[in-house]
Amino acid sequence: MSPSPPRLLHDLLDQAAARDPGAAALSTRDSGLGYGELAGASVRMAGLLRRRGLGRGERLVVKASDGLGVPILVYAASRLGLVFSVLHEQVAGGPLEHVLTDCEPALLVSGDPGDARTAARSGVAFQPLTELVRAALDPRGDTDPAPPDPGVLAVDPVSLIYTSGTTALPKAVVSTHQQVLFAASAIQSCLGYRADDVVHCPLPLSFDYGLYQLYLSALSGARLHLGTVAEAGPPLLRSLEESGATVLTAVPSVADRLAWLLRRTDRGPGGLRLLTNTGAALSESTMSALRGALPGLRIQVMYGLTECKRTAIMPPDGDLTRPGSCGLPLPGTEVFVVGDDGERLPAGEIGQFVVRGPHVMAGYWRRPELTAERFPRAGGLFPELRTGDYGRQDEEGYLYFAGRRDDLYKERGFRLSATEVEAAAARVDGVTSAAVLPPEGRRAALLAVVADIPAEQVRERMREQIEPFKIPRHCVRLDDLPVNGNGKVDRKRLAALVGRDAPAAAL
Repeated sequence: MSPSPPRLLHDLLDQAAARDPGAAALSTRDSGLGYGELAGASVRMAGLLRRRGLGRGERLVVKASDGLGVPILVYAASRLGLVFSVLHEQVAGGPLEHVLTDCEPALLVSGDPGDARTAARSGVAFQPLTELVRAALDPRGDTDPAPPDPGVLAVDPVSLIYTSGTTALPKAVVSTHQQVLFAASAIQSCLGYRADDVVHCPLPLSFDYGLYQLYLSALSGARLHLGTVAEAGPPLLRSLEESGATVLTAVPSVADRLAWLLRRTDRGPGGLRLLTNTGAALSESTMSALRGALPGLRIQVMYGLTECKRTAIMPPDGDLTRPGSCGLPLPGTEVFVVGDDGERLPAGEIGQFVVRGPHVMAGYWRRPELTAERFPRAGGLFPELRTGDYGRQDEEGYLYFAGRRDDLYKERGFRLSATEVEAAAARVDGVTSAAVLPPEGRRAALLAVVADIPAEQVRERMREQIEPFKIPRHCVRLDDLPVNGNGKVDRKRLAALVGRDAPAAAL
């Protein structure tokens, strides 16, 4: 008899452990756990948390460099009905105080002892990560394991994922067990991870793209290798070979780096069969370089937002037949395009993407007005997500992303999209990656590129890719684009960098 569908998040882990308890579940450079071991550790961790007085509905904040402790705590939180939030290890000071004040957790678990002072100022209990993980990994400590709380419902919240805004403090997206499980299952049905896969994730688990690799691996029985952002640099090829990676979860900076490394070597990670990408579009030159060096590699382009996890996924190598598309809506969901008046637009017309389906999250934590604005209820009944992203949909349902609400800007009387300009620059032969800084104050729009050709040539060759009036008047060539902890371009750091160098470097 086949097992019943998972109802709560930790059911993913327990079902994987029941299928094959000895199968490898997690690995890092120094350690690893099988599915049975991970399940046992999460039960013991739940017992440790329960003895600290934590229970259903309370919040747990976890701040750590990625390792075995984060997955153990995530599944332990699910068992107790806690609502967890995973923060990047670099969140500290004011940003950390904001999260603690905003979600009022019962406990902060951190790998940084210095966070104890921040927790004390916020009136939050503190627990060092190392002590908890060591106790949870010790089978001899299994004297009072915590059974799952029978009162936890599928519609209860399980996680808060903090997303940064361009003008405000980070806000938390509330996800229920039911929404997370639907999203993970729908994504898995499109990506098709296998039990013999090694999913190499160089992204932090504080990034929901990284966190969902934990769930997708459990669904498929694959091994998740927890890499690091540092390994996404020059050591990337060696890291992929050492982990035995068959799947690489990438963002453009990771894929661009891999393509750059492969151009300079005659060998690559031969076992790599699938590369997934989200966060921003991959350049055609990067995808061409990857396919040329790794003939067995397939690429799946994806598009999504934290508020619904994943919006659309392309079929494997679907970009070859529909260049520029970010895919079809997830199975069991709907995406349509509306104009400024909120009315649906016909195929081909550009407007705002609206998403409907069981993966649309519950809203923002303690932000009722923003929740009502972004998650209106169609006919007063069914929640929708007004994404703030603009694009078009073709007759067959494929989506084409044009730009985010805060990605659109006006200059010289024209309404422009930074995403469109960046994609045009990336198509220029010799350009590895590109980023646009929209106009701000007296500064005009500026294009920053990593390229093997001069900035002046980049602008000139872009005339073959895009209308001349859309090309920024200023272009700066850099050795690398600054990225944040999630591997995305850090535009604040980029603005500070070119602010110093632009007068001499802009052409």
